[in-house]
Order: sequence, then C-alpha cells, then structure tokens
Amino acid sequence: MTKIISDAALDQLFRNARSYNAWLDKDVSDEQIHAIYDLLKMAPTSANMQPARIIWCKSAESKERLAQYAMDANKPKITVAPVCAIIGYDIDFHEELPWLFPHTDAKSWFDGDEDGRQTGAFRNSSLQGAYLMLAARAVGLDCGPMSGFDEDGVNGDFFADDPKVKANFICSIGHGDPESIFDRSPRPEFAKFNQLI
Repeated sequence: MTKIISDAALDQLFRNARSYNAWLDKDVSDEQIHAIYDLLKMAPTSANMQPARIIWCKSAESKERLAQYAMDANKPKITVAPVCAIIGYDIDFHEELPWLFPHTDAKSWFDGDEDGRQTGAFRNSSLQGAYLMLAARAVGLDCGPMSGFDEDGVNGDFFADDPKVKANFICSIGHGDPESIFDRSPRPEFAKFNQLI
C-alpha cells in the first residue's frame, strides 16, 4: 500500500500525539487559529453541512468566563491554555445548504425535521471537532479535548445570540507541557472491537 504522507507525519498526527492537561507559556497566533480552521473546513461532512460553530477563547477574560462552567479539574486546563475552542453545532445548519451544497435542494431534506437536524448537526460537528484536533496537530500544536462542563451555562453565555446553537465539547490548544501527561493508556488490537465481513 502506498503511503501518501510520511511516517513522521503519522507520528505527529496520531502515534506520538497526546491529550495534554497543562500548557507551556507559548502563544498561539491568530494566524495559527485561521490555519486550523482553513484545514478543518476542507474535511468531509454530510452534504457539506458544516454545522460546527466555533468560539475561540483567547483572551484571559473569555477563558475565565468559560472556566466558570467547567468542573474543577478542567478549570486550569482552560485558563492556562493559550486558546480554548468551544465547538458548537447549529441545529439550523440547513439554512446555509443552498450555497454550501448547491447541487440539489438539500435544504428541503431537513425542513420541518428538527430531530433529524439535531442528529445531523451533533454528529457532523463532532467530526469537525476531530478535524480541528488533527489540524491543530498538523500545524505543530497540541490539544486537550474535554467534556465536564455545564452545557446550559456555556450555551447561555456564549451562544445566547442564537439559541439554535449548542455546545458539543471544548478543546484547549497550545504547546502541551510534557509533565502533564501520564503513560499512554492501552489501545485495542483490531480484533477486539472490529469485524471484517
């Protein structure tokens, strides 16, 4: 099988990459944030629905605002990180489909089906959040994804202008402190959780 990217790139994206709990005192630039988004937006979503709505908390004030909704163990993971992204999802993503997916009337697939939109938005924003982490790693940064926060509080504070947008998860981004990680947890062999039929 031909490899399209090098072993070094695979190490950077997957094999040697870790989820960090603390951060070095190194900045993440606006240009890096834009570079992350410009990569993640190119990855696939169903009907190119692009439901993720991301708030990048970079100022000390915005990180403190976010941290107040996190469980105690997660607060410093947010406040000390150079950036913490709130990955949200827009249940009314279908309103954008006429230009995002102009090949057919995809908007009509979702009109009047809020439950279906909820499912699609959550699933595809989760994909986009994963793409965000890979993109951050690709541009030389580290990630610390987390749940453990008051969703209603985050929604009411950060997405108050659009109640159809809901928080999915949050992810700190920066240069990870190697002292903050423990030995890698086990990873299963293929046969454990897979069937090839």
